Amino acid sequence: MAQSHLKTIEQRLLWLSHWMIHQANHIRPKQDGIKIGGHQASSASMVSIMTALYFSALRPEDRVAVKPHAGPVFHAMHYLMGNISREKMQDFRGYGGVQSYPSRTKDVDDVDFSTGSVGLGVAITSFASMVQDYIAAKSWGQDRPMGRMIALMGDAELDEGNIHECLQEGWKHGLRNTWWIVDYNRQSLDGVVHEGLWERIEGVFSAFGWDVVRVKYGRLQRAAFAEPGGEQLRRWIDDCPNDLYSALTFQGGAVWREQLMNDLGDQGPVSALIKRRDDDELAALMENLGGNCVATMAETFAAIDHDRPTCFLAYTIKGWGTPIAGHKDNHGGLMTKAQMTDWQSRMRIPVGQEWEPMAGVADPTTLRAFLDKVPFFAAGNRRFADARISVPAIEPPAERKISTQQAFAKILDDLARGDSDLAERIMTTSPDVTGTTGLGPWVNRRKLFARDARNDMFRARNIASTAKWDFAPQGQHVELGIAEMNLFLLLAAAGLSHSLFGKRLLPVGTVYDPFVCRGLDAMNYACYQDARFMIVGTPSGITLAPEGGAHQSIATPLIGMAQDGLAAFEPAFADELAVITRWAFDYMQREGKPDLCERTWLRDETGGAVYLRLSTNPIEQPGRRHDDAFVQGAIDGAYWLRPPGPNCEVVIAYQGVVAPEAIAAAGMIAEARRDVGVLAVTSADRLNAGWNAAQRVRARGNPRAISHVERLLRPLSRDCSLVTVIDGHPATLSWLGSVHGHRTISLGVEHFGQTGTIGDLYRHFGIDAQSIVDRVAGLTPGAWISARSA
Repeated sequence: MAQSHLKTIEQRLLWLSHWMIHQANHIRPKQDGIKIGGHQASSASMVSIMTALYFSALRPEDRVAVKPHAGPVFHAMHYLMGNISREKMQDFRGYGGVQSYPSRTKDVDDVDFSTGSVGLGVAITSFASMVQDYIAAKSWGQDRPMGRMIALMGDAELDEGNIHECLQEGWKHGLRNTWWIVDYNRQSLDGVVHEGLWERIEGVFSAFGWDVVRVKYGRLQRAAFAEPGGEQLRRWIDDCPNDLYSALTFQGGAVWREQLMNDLGDQGPVSALIKRRDDDELAALMENLGGNCVATMAETFAAIDHDRPTCFLAYTIKGWGTPIAGHKDNHGGLMTKAQMTDWQSRMRIPVGQEWEPMAGVADPTTLRAFLDKVPFFAAGNRRFADARISVPAIEPPAERKISTQQAFAKILDDLARGDSDLAERIMTTSPDVTGTTGLGPWVNRRKLFARDARNDMFRARNIASTAKWDFAPQGQHVELGIAEMNLFLLLAAAGLSHSLFGKRLLPVGTVYDPFVCRGLDAMNYACYQDARFMIVGTPSGITLAPEGGAHQSIATPLIGMAQDGLAAFEPAFADELAVITRWAFDYMQREGKPDLCERTWLRDETGGAVYLRLSTNPIEQPGRRHDDAFVQGAIDGAYWLRPPGPNCEVVIAYQGVVAPEAIAAAGMIAEARRDVGVLAVTSADRLNAGWNAAQRVRARGNPRAISHVERLLRPLSRDCSLVTVIDGHPATLSWLGSVHGHRTISLGVEHFGQTGTIGDLYRHFGIDAQSIVDRVAGLTPGAWISARSA
C-alpha cells in the first residue's frame, strides 16, 4: 500500500512541478519578453528520488540540500503538503513567488540549505555533518538526535572542484551521517557526459572511505532480467552509449524495438522478451532505470543501516515521463503548449483542475491520511533557534605598540582563559594558517576538535614547541587543509547551527586576507543563507611587504563593502578592535526586524556576518579611549581622531594600518594649513551603507534622515579638501567627497606590489606621509607646504 502511495505522490509532483513551470512560461503574461525557464527535464529526472526520500526515508532531524534544478519538485512537494500557497506557485520565478532555486532566505517553504551556486549546496552537507559531530561532543549539545546530512546532486556537478576538496576534508575528520545522491542522467547543459564517468565517480568516493551504492535498474528491468534472454538485455543496456540511450528514449517504443532487434538479432529468448511487450510497454521497460523507479529508491534508502558516508549513484533519464525525455537540448528546453496539452491528457488531469493538489487521484482521502503521517513532515517546523549568548566586556591589550593581528590573538586568548558562555560557544577554524593568523594562543588553551582524543606527540616527548596541539572531543578549533572554499563552507554550516540544530555556535575563521578571494563564491553563498560567522583576513595589503604581490590584497576592502549580509571593518588600533569585536559577537546573534536605525540608517537589528581586515604591522597605540563618541564611532564606521577646526582646509581620512602615515602627514600639513582634521574610518562599508540608506529615506519624504558620515562631514566648509588613504583600492574611500561635495584626492593601491620593506612599498604607491603631503601641496589651493616642513 505504501508503495502505491509513493507512486501516486511521484506522479502528483511530476505534474505540479511541470505545470508550475509551464504556467510561468506560457500562461502568465510576459513583461520582459524573455524566457522564464524552470528546468522541466532536470526536475523530472529527480522526481522519483525525491518522492522516495521525503515520503519514505527521511526523519525530521535529517537535512537536505536539493539540487537547484529540481527546485520545482521541492516547491511542488510543499504545495502538496499545504505548506505554501497557490499564489506563490503561480508566481514561480516572479516577484514574490517561489524562487528559481531553493533558498533559505527567499522562500517560505522549508529549505534546509540554499542551492544554486553549483556544487556548494552539495559540499556544505559534509561540513554540516562535521558541525553536528562538534555539537554532539559538547556537554551542552548532547540532547538532540543525530540526523543525516543529504545532498541531491546532478552528475555534472562533479565537475566542481569544491566537491572534491571537501571529500578530502571529510576523510580527515571521520565524516559520517552524510548521503550524496547523484542524479546520474548523463546529460549536462551543453550535451552528454563522457562514457564511463560512473567508474571515476565510484573510484573517487571509494578512495575517501565512502560506500558507493549503484542504483541502475528499476523493478521492471530487474524482473525482465529474470526472464529467458534477460541477461542479454542487461548486457545491451550496460554496453549502450549514453548518447544513444538518450536518443532512443526521446524517439520512443517503436524505435527502441527496431534498435534492439537490429543489435540483438533473432536470438530466440531475448527476441521473445521484446516481442511480448507492445511499444509503450517496451519504452516503459527501457526507461525504468533505478533512479526513476520510486519503489527501488525507497528500498535502497531503507537498506542503509550504518552511519558511514554513502554515495548513491542513481541512474535516471533526463526529462523522464515527459515528451522531452532524453533529448540533448532538454536542459533548458520546455514543453510546447501542444505537448503539454497532450501530456495533460495522458496524466489524466481534468482541464480546470491543473492546480488541484489531488487532481487525478483515485482515493484522495486515503492519500491525504498517508501524507498526514509521513514522519519527515509530521514533526512540523524544522527551523530552530537558540538563546542569545551574553558578550562580556572585552578589554584591549595594554601594549603601547602592537598590530591588530596580535591584538586579536590576545583578545581571543583572554576569552580562552575565562569561563564565559561566549567562550564556550566560539568555534575557530583556519585553512592551514592557524599559527600565522593569530589563533595559536586560543588553540593552545581550547584544543583542537576531534571525535577521538589524540595527544600532541611533540608534547608527549617533551620537544619544545609553541603549538600545543592536543585533539579532543571538547576541542574548539577545527583545523582545515589549505582550501579556502572549505573554510567558508564550514563557516556557513557552523553559522547556521542555531537554525539547523538548535545550538548556537559563534564561528571565527582566519585566512590570509588576499586569499579571501579564493573562497569568495563560498563566502557569498554563506551570506546568502544568512549564516552568522566572523571572518578575519590577516595579514593584509601591501603592508605584507616582504611576501610580494601574490600575498598582498588590493580589492578586499571593496569586497567587504559590496558583500550583502557582511559587515566589514578595518580597525587601525587595538582599542577600536576590542570595541568592534564585542559588538560583532552580539551582532552575529541578532535576528530582529529589518527596521532602520534612525541614527545610522542601518538595519543592525537583523544581524549578520562580520569581516575584519587586520594587519601584522605593529603601530603605536593612542591612550585608552572610553568616551561614547569613540566607542559608537568605531562601531558606526568613523570618528574624528583629530577634529577639524572652524577654518579647516584639509581633512585626511584613512582606514586601517596606514593610520601612522595619515597622522604624521596631518602634523606636517598643519604647519602650513589651518585646522587640519583627521578622520579615522573603521568601516567604509557601514559608512557607505548608512549614507545610501539615508538618501533613499529622504527620497521617500523624510528630510530628517541624516547618516553618520553626513553628520561627521557637515561642519566642513565647501572649500575644504578631503584626502583619503588606505592600504587597499582607493575607491574604498573615494566616495566620501560626494557626501557634501568636497574635492577629494584618493590614495591607495591599484596594482600588484613586489617585495621590499613597508617603507619601500608605501613610497612606491604614494601612501606614505611624505607622498600625502606632496599630493596636498600640489593639488589643493592654499599655502605651499615647503620641503623643510614636509
